[in-house]
Amino acid sequence: MAKLPLFTPIYGIRPAKGKAQEIIAPPYDVMDSEEAREFAKDKPLSFLHVSKAEIDLPPGTDVHSEAVYQKAAENFKKMLDQGLLVREKKPCFYVYRLQMGAHIQTGLVVGACVDDYDANRIRKHEFTRPVKEDDRVNQIKYVKAQTGPGLIAYKQIPEVDAIIKKTAAKEPEFSAAGQGGVIHTLWLLDDEADIKTIVEAFEKQKAVYIADGHHRSAAASRVKRLMVAERGAAHTGTEPYNTYLAVAYPVDEMKIWDYNRVVKDLNGLTPEDFLVKIKENFEVKEVSGQAKPSARREFGLYLGGKWYLMNPAVLTPASEEDPVKALDVSVLSDLVLDRILGITDLRKSDRVDFVGGIRGLGELEKRVNSGEMAAAFALFATSLDELISVADDNQVMPPKSTWFEPKLADGVVSNPLL
Repeated sequence: MAKLPLFTPIYGIRPAKGKAQEIIAPPYDVMDSEEAREFAKDKPLSFLHVSKAEIDLPPGTDVHSEAVYQKAAENFKKMLDQGLLVREKKPCFYVYRLQMGAHIQTGLVVGACVDDYDANRIRKHEFTRPVKEDDRVNQIKYVKAQTGPGLIAYKQIPEVDAIIKKTAAKEPEFSAAGQGGVIHTLWLLDDEADIKTIVEAFEKQKAVYIADGHHRSAAASRVKRLMVAERGAAHTGTEPYNTYLAVAYPVDEMKIWDYNRVVKDLNGLTPEDFLVKIKENFEVKEVSGQAKPSARREFGLYLGGKWYLMNPAVLTPASEEDPVKALDVSVLSDLVLDRILGITDLRKSDRVDFVGGIRGLGELEKRVNSGEMAAAFALFATSLDELISVADDNQVMPPKSTWFEPKLADGVVSNPLL
């Protein structure tokens, strides 16, 4: 049975002409049920009716109940039946541009090969949580499509760049404003020669990298296994379910933001004693204004209404040689969260929370000033090079190491199972 290439064109399902502005929606995992209900209340065509279908059921409905997945399937089918969403007649790629202020990134909507994900050619850098995986598996099974794309980073490929640039010079299928004023623009890429060039160019790549969407990717792998078992001898290996929906961008166009930490208590220490403990391993200086780190190994601390800049005094050689231990998030965990505060498991501890850098350091001040949190730490953003080093070493990053913006929208393109 032939294996699919790393990236293949898909029978994309996308908004009908003139409908994208009403349909595209923030990704399912950036808002809770109440926020989604509020966001979509005057938007009957919002894709949130598919990706967060509990908003059409009584408040308090268990978001993992079968009724939610059934409602999502019903809403998706209705949008197709009414011609609000249309399916391509033949497989194609798409060019997908995100513009947030002055930042622009332009990439490809693809079917990423599930076998290559399983073989770690599509490389991971995070653990997944079973409950979130199960949720995505059920969503895909009931809707019979992957509706939320994974985000993939790849190292620049000149011939692919040229095709993307040529396609983006044409009239787009749509350009629509999403959450936060981000502009989402989509072009159809259906030229057979261009498709062939893209497929062959990516087949030469040793690896590409999951930037965001580990649960979406893992769920697609599980769904493929279910579909293979269900279809038995009818399985050919070329069906759409052998791929998963992804948007791939060149590394040098992507932006990782800082992912900051706030802690609820100082492990029984007074603020003064806490500072003394920190000074055992860091050079610390109080600053006027916010202490936003400007380089690796620089940390901001907000404590008692004051900002401090912290730099580690000494790091062990292992901290520089191991790609995970070398991350700033690991250095902070090792020298402060674990050693001083006793927060040893970021995945399970309820004493620590995480704040995406797009919210700014003012959000850290607010959380501490309100009394909800005892202290906040501002970090320098993890780089794509660091992410790639961890993935190439077959390791995983600590939780909440990367925050990507701008976010992909749901509803831009979906990938049917059959």
